[in-house]
Amino acid sequence: MKFATKAIHAGQHPDPTTGAVMTPIYQTSTYWQQSPGEHKGYEYSRGTNPTRKALEDCLAALENARFGLAFSSGMAATDTVLRLLQSGDEVVTGNDLYGGSYRIFTKVYEQLGIKFHFVDLSNPEAIRSHLNENTKLIWIETPTNPTMQIIDIEAVGAVAKEAGVLYVVDNTFASPYLQNPIDLGADIVMHSVTKYIAGHSDVVMGALVTNNEELYKRLFFYYNACGGTPGPQDSFLALRGIKTLHLRMKAHCENGRQVAHFLRNHPRIEKVYWPGFEDHPNHLVAKKQMRDFGGMISIVLKDASLQDTFKVASSFKVFSLAESLGGVESLINHPATMTHGSIPREVREKVGVVDNLIRISVGVEDIEDLLEDLKQALAL
Repeated sequence: MKFATKAIHAGQHPDPTTGAVMTPIYQTSTYWQQSPGEHKGYEYSRGTNPTRKALEDCLAALENARFGLAFSSGMAATDTVLRLLQSGDEVVTGNDLYGGSYRIFTKVYEQLGIKFHFVDLSNPEAIRSHLNENTKLIWIETPTNPTMQIIDIEAVGAVAKEAGVLYVVDNTFASPYLQNPIDLGADIVMHSVTKYIAGHSDVVMGALVTNNEELYKRLFFYYNACGGTPGPQDSFLALRGIKTLHLRMKAHCENGRQVAHFLRNHPRIEKVYWPGFEDHPNHLVAKKQMRDFGGMISIVLKDASLQDTFKVASSFKVFSLAESLGGVESLINHPATMTHGSIPREVREKVGVVDNLIRISVGVEDIEDLLEDLKQALAL
């Protein structure tokens, strides 16, 4: 099946009892068993639930994978992957990461004896100098949050395979509509489903997908044992959101393109981070592994203090100043004090996450209204 068909139908079948086309919300904690251990595939909803299972199968299909797991948040999904490690293991990851990922790496798992190497992965060969017998995981996100670095998924996968280490790609910024890391060598793909996949800013959820059955079983053990699973109502909402993912992403990409070009020509903007520009350092890699360039953009305001930046960020009328991204509505975010506030200043500034940087999640509103809002906010 093609992408749009999978988004609408994968994992979903008419309800056998009523014929309902939409997957029902199975609001139950437990399931009847004919005799001990003899059941219809469901025992207790922490482990499995029919609504969540339909979502997980759909997510796997969208990433061209066999197995999917849904979690109560993207961080719960990340935590489950990290539970595969043990004290003394080492991880190679990027130097530009979502603040929540950096926080769990450094504040939780470093305390348990895991060592993390934060590396500029724009050149995948840079990984090799950090590999040793203790390296067990390579974790990347691409495009990165918020400086929109593009990492060559396939090239990093080749290094990971050669070294025999687990390879995880956070595909949140792109969504499965724009790229499929499993096809490019990833062992696991992670998503904050909260963002583009659910797409309506009404669900907090994460996901992992994989093609490796043994790996899936290991992940499922922690998924069930530790209990970071979402309820059926949220699973239903995410499944509903997926049905328009292909339509929304087309609009995000088109609006994002126009916003990026508008901002690049604005006198108050010093720099625009967007992988669609031909002079982006890894534009050709983005063009190779992505189907379009998405709706995420970061900008640096020219000669702006923190107070100036706050004033601009707080002056929008259509864009909302808020955390998160990927919803139908356009959002403005100040990473240094919001999503990346847990990263020490000296660490984040090395990769360009400065006080006068603003991250933009371009929504699907009428482009004329978005451009007009940008004009008035930047005129202050």
